[in-house]
Amino acid sequence: VQLQASGGGLVQPGGSLRLSCTASGNIFSFNYMDWYREAPGQQRELVTRITNGGGTYYVDSVKGRFTISRDIAINTVYLQMNSLKPEDTARYFCRLLADGRFYWGQGTEVTVAS
Repeated sequence: VQLQASGGGLVQPGGSLRLSCTASGNIFSFNYMDWYREAPGQQRELVTRITNGGGTYYVDSVKGRFTISRDIAINTVYLQMNSLKPEDTARYFCRLLADGRFYWGQGTEVTVAS
């Protein structure tokens, strides 16, 4: 199983981006998909999660601004990020728990700056 993340870029404060993470390979049991982020000099943090049942979790700092969703048919999870702030600047990674194993994507860079 491989994860391919995309959609990062440079955006002004208040702007929006949509990240995508597509899983390729044979997945028999999808448990959940996470988006993590890692800012320079900081620990990687869990931003949001979507479970097999469609349940979601968001870290407090992104509630009301970020939305995680999925398209099961194409094994893709999206992260819609609105009202972006400079403190959202980080490398964003997707992580999949499936078939008893964790898989990480390579990350995509998000920079929020004027």
